[in-house]
Amino acid sequence: MRLLIIISVSFIFALGLMMIFNTSSADILDRSLDRSFEQDLIKQMMYACVGGLLSFLVWKVGYQHMIKLSPLFLIFLAILLVCVFIPGMGKVRNGAHRWMGVGGFTFQPSEFVKYFLLMFYVDWATKTQTATLSFLKFFKMALLLGIPIGLVMIEPDNGTAAVMGASLIPLFFLSKIRFKYWAFPMLIMICLAGAVAYKLPYVRGRIAVYLHPELDIKGKGHQPHQAKIAAGSGRLFGRGVGASLQKLTYLPEAQNDYIAAIYAEEFGFVGITVLILLYMLLAFGGFSIALYARTPSATLLAMGITFLISFQAFINLGVVSGLLPSKGVNLPFFSQGGTSLIANLIGLTLLLNIPKEAHSHEKENS
Repeated sequence: MRLLIIISVSFIFALGLMMIFNTSSADILDRSLDRSFEQDLIKQMMYACVGGLLSFLVWKVGYQHMIKLSPLFLIFLAILLVCVFIPGMGKVRNGAHRWMGVGGFTFQPSEFVKYFLLMFYVDWATKTQTATLSFLKFFKMALLLGIPIGLVMIEPDNGTAAVMGASLIPLFFLSKIRFKYWAFPMLIMICLAGAVAYKLPYVRGRIAVYLHPELDIKGKGHQPHQAKIAAGSGRLFGRGVGASLQKLTYLPEAQNDYIAAIYAEEFGFVGITVLILLYMLLAFGGFSIALYARTPSATLLAMGITFLISFQAFINLGVVSGLLPSKGVNLPFFSQGGTSLIANLIGLTLLLNIPKEAHSHEKENS
């Protein structure tokens, strides 16, 4: 299963590099920017090298020790989530406080929080008798989990916060937390929040734009509308590599959240089906590792990481196709984004490390 995951991710990453060069070089030509065509491609490959180095360290440490250290890492990351609001440390882009800058290097702490939040919960769940857990103890844990999620929400980055919250749900289920502790309160909160939000004029406006992007074609509906045009014009086999028209300023920053739309335009329905199949193979391999894991912590961690990566892919492709409202979630291993790539590589290494440590444990006992 590890080989299946590695092959799937390698193909996804290779296709992503091709599309990043494709879209970024077109943007440079179209806007006559004074920079190298290969700049974004080289930058993404450098981030991959950094992610590979950190992944090697994580591999040597092992998933069990990473789980034990996760509370310390999460505290450190929570401090960084506060630091993004401090002038001089945090970087503001499009009104959002999501980035930290160190010299010429910027990164998003929230991308790492996704994985360490999972490990923190796994560490707690494996030390707790969750089947007989009282509501008060679960509520205290939920408050701790809610601190980093809340900090991400006020950046604001609702998409990432939603991904973090959703990734905890299968872990609640697998660790046998009573439904009445989390499912019913969550359902009530969603209903109340939806009812209150719908009364706000700007929320109703966003819903209208989501359903009909053409109503605000020069504003919030521009990217979703252009993405639909890009995906639809690809038809069955696509326009061909490099032949996309939507990447020529029609779809802004196409190499980021909407890169799959340009891919669909150039490779068509067949190409996007292949990409979805690659993510399905990745998910199959990850869930298989969770199924055959030897310890509860390994099962929970493998399930959480696989769900997290798969759910992000689902949201991104759903947004690109117009099935979901825009959330600003990258396509894992495919979209341009250094911090996202590094964090996902670390998560992937933890997933692949689970059967490795299981084999080592078997050899020691034999």
